[in-house]
Amino acid sequence: MSDLLEVSGISKSFDGFKAINNLSFSIAEAELRAIIGPNGAGKTTFMDIVTGKTRPDEGQVRWGETSRSLLKMSEAQIAREGIGRKFQRPTVFEDQSVADNLTMALKAPRGAFSVLVWKAGKASRARVEELAAEVGLAEQLHRKAGELSHGQKQWLEIGMLLAQEPRLLLVDEPAAGMTLAEREQTTTLLKRLAETRAVVVVEHDMEFVRRLNCKVTVLHQGAVLAEGSLDHVSANSDVIEVYLGR
Repeated sequence: MSDLLEVSGISKSFDGFKAINNLSFSIAEAELRAIIGPNGAGKTTFMDIVTGKTRPDEGQVRWGETSRSLLKMSEAQIAREGIGRKFQRPTVFEDQSVADNLTMALKAPRGAFSVLVWKAGKASRARVEELAAEVGLAEQLHRKAGELSHGQKQWLEIGMLLAQEPRLLLVDEPAAGMTLAEREQTTTLLKRLAETRAVVVVEHDMEFVRRLNCKVTVLHQGAVLAEGSLDHVSANSDVIEVYLGR
């Protein structure tokens, strides 16, 4: 399977602090990957660089079959290329219905005039229903987003990202604040999504990562400390030292 995203030798400093230090790794086309590491390990900066929010001081970020450089693209261009990012706190339009949130997120013409005249047709409504079913919100379409539970808001936001038809989803701590049942449903959802696209989950919660049952990349001081299954990296003496301070 070919690589969809390749990060090679990227470094980034903020006021003398090296947040990313010669970081290199790759993500395959249809892969579920967990990225873990203590606070300050560089997880957020890595996502900022991939999505164009932050530019690295050195290194390359290559994308797709033709290995195009993401560093030459704006945030909007990167999003159009098919990279979606879900932040830790769900950002949904609370006063709008679930259906309206998903409709607004659909991949449609975005010019000033086309936005004014665009109306959801039969195909758009069918797509909204499909997305709602995919994220477990089929029964909630007419409810206001503000009435949803925390977990359901997280799923709605994932649905809004899916509406953009991404090839890579970056998901930041999806399990935070969820009930046990919601966490289990989220695990199932992320695993299923990774069958057809790349899904990168940045997470602190080891139990949640264990449920994902995927390859794990451990970051420390902005570089890859270990990589492999959770059992493999958990047995690594360097990882034990970083996490447990031994």
